[in-house]
Amino acid sequence: MRAGRSFTTRLSLALAVLLLAYGAFVALVGRQVAAEQEQESLQRLSHGLARHIVEHWPEIASPDRDEAERTARGALLSMLMTVNPGVQVYLLDADGQVQHYIGEPGMVQQQQVDLHAIRAFLAGAPLPLRGTDPMGSGVPRIFSAAMFPVRPGDVRPPGYLYVVLDSPARGAVAAQVGADRLWRGAALAAAAGLLVTVGLGLFTFRRLTRPLHRLARSLRDYSRRSSGAGAADGSTCAVPPPPLGDEVQALADAFADMTRRIESQAEREQRQVADHREMMASVAHDLRTPLTALHGHLEALAGDATTGSARGAAVLQAALAQSRKVGRLSQQLFELAALQSSGQVLHRERFSLDEVVTDAVQKFGLHGVPPSVTLHGLPPGRLELDGDLQLIERALTNLIDNALRHAPGSQPVRVSLRRDGRQAEIVVEDGGPGLPGELRQRLDQGLSLRDPPIKRSSGGIGGLGLAIAQRVAVLHGGSLRPLPAPGGGTRLCLALPLAA
Repeated sequence: MRAGRSFTTRLSLALAVLLLAYGAFVALVGRQVAAEQEQESLQRLSHGLARHIVEHWPEIASPDRDEAERTARGALLSMLMTVNPGVQVYLLDADGQVQHYIGEPGMVQQQQVDLHAIRAFLAGAPLPLRGTDPMGSGVPRIFSAAMFPVRPGDVRPPGYLYVVLDSPARGAVAAQVGADRLWRGAALAAAAGLLVTVGLGLFTFRRLTRPLHRLARSLRDYSRRSSGAGAADGSTCAVPPPPLGDEVQALADAFADMTRRIESQAEREQRQVADHREMMASVAHDLRTPLTALHGHLEALAGDATTGSARGAAVLQAALAQSRKVGRLSQQLFELAALQSSGQVLHRERFSLDEVVTDAVQKFGLHGVPPSVTLHGLPPGRLELDGDLQLIERALTNLIDNALRHAPGSQPVRVSLRRDGRQAEIVVEDGGPGLPGELRQRLDQGLSLRDPPIKRSSGGIGGLGLAIAQRVAVLHGGSLRPLPAPGGGTRLCLALPLAA
């Protein structure tokens, strides 16, 4: 899994994006408010401009006078627009039609001016008020307006003096002078503010998310340790530790992994309970058969006790055999339960493995009942082990005993000891029918012979002796595996690590 950005980094990036968006929004709104305030201030400042012109230069209100007055009016309008090029002065008739404008011919694109805004201005409506732009830009303009005074003898209603205060010329000069400087300053201020805020945010978020980071690291380390332990005992596959880049993702992965482990453990416990019940039923089956036979033989022995015949001796021998079988089964079950306990502690000591193998072979040779047990191959010399002597001897005894019980006729059981690098290998061979398919498959794959128990076709459970030998090998860091047997029979190899 690819490690993403840390939670702190993601919070900081989110804060930076939000601040940038907020700053852009504030800048846009601030620019609009500033422009609105500027226009309102300009209109308030120049509110009485048109009235002042009309009152102090009455000749401007005489559009139909003689040539001298028209010349004086033209000079006055030219003087006003020369003094303040940012304004445009128009003479309107009573219907709002432009009658006169000082400027280049053809600049007036819209002859009709909206009188509603002018009348609202004259009535004292709240500012800012915007009116028609005769230049035809389509953008409403702030203005100052005044009505011409009514003179005696005038048959037509008076017109209006209409002064546009924010002409395009004024806007172009203002943009050329201040836009670059304004935006440069705003950009620098925004960048500096963003850097300072992000730095403070990083510092704050790191302090706030430090416990989260420690928790994610602890969960990652726990997952690594538990995965390593699972891989060591072969019970589960190793799971890579959760990535630590994103603390929240690491916690989510750790929680998911914990959920999987709990579910797997619950399922495994249920399976173990079921296997335990099945094993107990199989054990009861295995024990019931020899016990029933033992009971029958003993009853027959009791019936023939007075006769003293040879049949009584035979019955007694059969009863003893069944009794030994029951004792062996109960002993193997007890040993296997002890070895599978999680609290099993090995009593380690250094001993000579070649001597243990020789003693075990001689012990079976004392029985004097074919098939015999022989040592095979060249002696490897002294081989020393650090382990539990009694458990190693018990595992070897189980392997030889199994081979003796399954060896047909007089074919001997051969035991050989050899050295392979840093480990010793004990090979037990017999000429029997060979291992059952499921048991051999589990040994080939290194799987447990007891989880779940192996069922025999005749009922009950099988492989208790081999299960004990396998568990002893695993506890010592070794293995029990089958070897090819070209001539038939069974060849089992018990591999154990040698002492340093």
